[in-house]
Amino acid sequence: MTTEEREALRRWSSFYEDLMADVPMEHKNRGELEKHKTCLEVHPIEWIKYFFPEYAKSEFAPFQVKAILRCIKQDEWYEVLSWARSLAKSTIVMFIVLYLVLTGRKHNVIMVSATQGAAVRLLDPYKKELESNPRIRAYYGEQLGGNKWTEDEFITGKDASFRAIGYGNAPRGSRNKSFRPDVLLVDDFDTDDACRNPDRVNDMWNFWEKAVYGTRDPAVPMLVIFCGNIIAKDCCVVRAGAIANHWDVVNIRDKDGYSTWPQKNTEEDIDNTLSKISASAQQTEYYNNPVSEGEVFKELHWGKIPPFSKFKFVVAYGDPAPGENKSKKSSTKAVWLVGELDGTYYVFKGFLNRGLNAEFIDWYFLLNDYVKGKTTVYNYIENNSLQDPFFRQVFRPLLADKCREHDARVSIFPDEEKKTDKATRIEANLEPINREGKLIFNIAEKDNPDMQRLADQFLLFTLSLKFPADGPDCIEGAKRIIDNKMRRMAPPVMVPVKAFRFKNKYRL
Repeated sequence: MTTEEREALRRWSSFYEDLMADVPMEHKNRGELEKHKTCLEVHPIEWIKYFFPEYAKSEFAPFQVKAILRCIKQDEWYEVLSWARSLAKSTIVMFIVLYLVLTGRKHNVIMVSATQGAAVRLLDPYKKELESNPRIRAYYGEQLGGNKWTEDEFITGKDASFRAIGYGNAPRGSRNKSFRPDVLLVDDFDTDDACRNPDRVNDMWNFWEKAVYGTRDPAVPMLVIFCGNIIAKDCCVVRAGAIANHWDVVNIRDKDGYSTWPQKNTEEDIDNTLSKISASAQQTEYYNNPVSEGEVFKELHWGKIPPFSKFKFVVAYGDPAPGENKSKKSSTKAVWLVGELDGTYYVFKGFLNRGLNAEFIDWYFLLNDYVKGKTTVYNYIENNSLQDPFFRQVFRPLLADKCREHDARVSIFPDEEKKTDKATRIEANLEPINREGKLIFNIAEKDNPDMQRLADQFLLFTLSLKFPADGPDCIEGAKRIIDNKMRRMAPPVMVPVKAFRFKNKYRL
């Protein structure tokens, strides 16, 4: 087919879709039509209902109306919509954007998603409405542009451009004639896989800030709408919400337990939907409450720590990990202070982060200063056969230097005990005491980033070790040292002499 034949076929297909479309058109002369259009544009909700009857089948909920009016009212606006599934956040955003484009307030729209394919799919409804909605054509004229009209980029006959961008595909050359981007839409940007890796979250956020948001002109008013559920404690939606003009968080049910959009989602429909998935999935997808539920540690216990004077001793146990830098590719190092009292193990304080070897050694001194001599501190470092060269060649000289630097004597013993498999060892030694509420994390340190990282590693711990477990490994090592010392410190069992007499009936 020639280019002209393909264009003719496309226009015929569009014409045929218009004929078959279930969008009735009233017969109005041009004057009546213009008057009606002016009235509709003054009332955006009525405008939406008239132009998109197939989408707007259910009456709008109050939170949806408020969001539409917020985004339309201001030319410069940053909105984050964390609406639960089935609350039509992507559809509502399409209504807002097409209203602003067709009324001439916005001219250059970029749709961003986790992948290029996802961005194209999200932009497809916009394209189809501009191609085949007979009411849009009657009121605003032919929208198919004569230049570019593809699935990932199209420009209307009124010079409004739309472009789909996936994560990692820099939106270079996003100017549409004299129009710089003035609408940035971000939808389904976070993924479960990415949110398990803080480095991936950082990379995706940097892409948004530098490659996408950086396309704007400060002199051009910008509408930004971020759509996405809160699927993790740290994700791009959470970061966007922290800086947005408005962060709208709406769950499938309100605080009283009723449907937030009863015009569409009945209580029975919600009950039926939620009954088919786990509590963790319900909380994440429908209540914006990401629950990190691992295979082993379902929850952690936080509490007040007894004074050090009540403990016979405490143990600072460290895992040095390889690496001598703070780059994203280096391993995390860890040192944690643990004590035992009446069968309960307490996690006082610690460090879990990337760092230099010298900083790792400093952590021992900081923990000893934290105890302030109120009880004995035993300092240990994991030292298997692979780590032994580091201990002898690097650690010992650095420790000597640090002792001189701090003008303090800190002795650190190598833990050379041969250990079993890391995952099963953590599960066998820590899960039972945690389940019984006998592993207590210091609530005074709950907001400490190191303690938060430790908590995350416990909650995300699996036997397949899909997530780092350096922190739990240190806690297990400290518990093992404590248990061994307590056994050695236990008083000997006294056996009476008469038990050894020849005629003792209890002798074997």
